[in-house]
Amino acid sequence: MNDWPEGWSDDNRGPRYGRGSAGAQPEGARVMRQVRRGPAAPPYGAGVPRQPSYVDGQGHEEGAGYSDYDSGYNTGQVYGGSGGRGPGGTAGAPTRAPRPAPNWRRRIKWTAITLATVLVVTSIATYFWADSKLRREVDLSKVIDRPEGGDGTNYLIVGSDSREGMSKEDEKKLHTGGAEGKRTDSMMILHVGGNGDTLISLPRDSDVVVPSYQGSTSGKTYPAQGRHTKLNATYAEDGPTLLVRTIEANTGLRIDHYVEIGFQGFASIVDAVGGVDITIDKGFKDKWSGADFKAGKQTLNGQQALAFVRTRHAFAASDLQRTKNQQKFLAALAHQVATPSTILNPFTFYPTMGAGLDSLIVDKDMSLWDLGSMFWAMKGVSGGDGTSMNMPISGSVGGNLVWDKAKVKTLVNELNTDEKVTVSGN
Repeated sequence: MNDWPEGWSDDNRGPRYGRGSAGAQPEGARVMRQVRRGPAAPPYGAGVPRQPSYVDGQGHEEGAGYSDYDSGYNTGQVYGGSGGRGPGGTAGAPTRAPRPAPNWRRRIKWTAITLATVLVVTSIATYFWADSKLRREVDLSKVIDRPEGGDGTNYLIVGSDSREGMSKEDEKKLHTGGAEGKRTDSMMILHVGGNGDTLISLPRDSDVVVPSYQGSTSGKTYPAQGRHTKLNATYAEDGPTLLVRTIEANTGLRIDHYVEIGFQGFASIVDAVGGVDITIDKGFKDKWSGADFKAGKQTLNGQQALAFVRTRHAFAASDLQRTKNQQKFLAALAHQVATPSTILNPFTFYPTMGAGLDSLIVDKDMSLWDLGSMFWAMKGVSGGDGTSMNMPISGSVGGNLVWDKAKVKTLVNELNTDEKVTVSGN
């Protein structure tokens, strides 16, 4: 009996291959890997629909035409293994291999590498950002007839009454007035050396002799005429280079670096750091600077801090007392900036650094390393690791303060040889 559909015969099926066929296996035919099967499939009708077995994509066979391959497929068996059901096993969820214990040494290593990388990248980016903000505008190479340098590094720190960037409202608020040009309200020499750091205030009313100098803009050399004037007048006459030339000529001490900050910049730094804590021994008022302070510990904002360091009319010692207040406040400011709450908090650190760098004018050879060294030296002086003093004064002439030449000579020799300072100032 022919089981094939009408019109079909074994001859119609073409050559057959495999066991019992006369045809040879075609070249390159792929041989299916033997598959190990599980238990016999349940009979059709037990929840598994019967499926036809196709031969060459045409027709179908019934009964015996259903292959063991199809039976295994339709019962959900996994080829190449038991899939969690070994021979005689029961069906169920496949078991998972236990998760290996975490390699903490490896995790700690990569965490440390990641943190170190972030720190290095942040530090490099901060360095270039800060370096780009420095205003290197003072050319000390224009200073002529300079004394020989000694041991250590000498910084000239100048607080000017520059109103650069200030509106009329700012000038009124900070009690600066609207005078044209720039003058110096404070001048200090900071000596950084191996035997302790020394901060020396130079009263603005100091009597000095104007030496020969080269004009900062004209390039013309002006000969010395023995002319006496106040120290701050030399800055007003020809700027930082004449001020440096005058200090060097009258002391014999070489100035290595120059740093200047104006009214607005000073107030901005104080506000950026969140105010500065300071103890005022005796209250005072001054209508010229806007100062109105009571005795005791208090926190000064930018406006109050500027009034504190500028006041001189309220004191009998006038400029000498003012220089002492300036040193006291700068010491407190350096301490406040160096606290962990400022350095480790980016929301405080970057505004403070930005406010400071934006407002500083420095010499062309000043590096961030030099600036950092100056800052830490000031902090050291404020912490008692150094000396702060006024330039020794012997008297006054016509309202100008005269320096004590003998003491100044001893002081300069000690600084040049980087010895511990023994001279005291007023």
